[in-house]
Amino acid sequence: MSSIRITKQFTFEAGHALYGYDGKCKNLHGHSYKLFVTVIGSPISDPKNVKYGMVLDFGDLKKIVNEEIVDVFDHATVFNKNTPHLELANELIKREHHVLLTDYQPTTEMMVIDFADKLKKRLPKTIKLHSIKLQETDSSFAEWYASDN
Repeated sequence: MSSIRITKQFTFEAGHALYGYDGKCKNLHGHSYKLFVTVIGSPISDPKNVKYGMVLDFGDLKKIVNEEIVDVFDHATVFNKNTPHLELANELIKREHHVLLTDYQPTTEMMVIDFADKLKKRLPKTIKLHSIKLQETDSSFAEWYASDN
């Protein structure tokens, strides 16, 4: 059976600040992220299976990505917890803001690595994560490919 890639697009809003950065992104700011998740597998060949002909039901992929990424990151402010930004994060948390503290600098590049790790653990064994593209502006994005890792 042929291997087929399917892709689903997601969007979420999030803010972040890059501690120690030498440009404008050291300041707290936000993005309208676009996330493209591509998986690869063979279409189900059993005509008695309700998902016959599908690699993975787009609804199932949506559920996984929403639970692991979109619902977690949407309208959150993301800080590296290993920096003095922790003080600002704690103040925002006290004021009931949605704050995520990561072990990494919350760049688009590091976020795709995090997202890949999360999704690989949740996909069915017959499905492999092929790639992730995270777009933070119309002209800037990072990509993760399984073949590179």
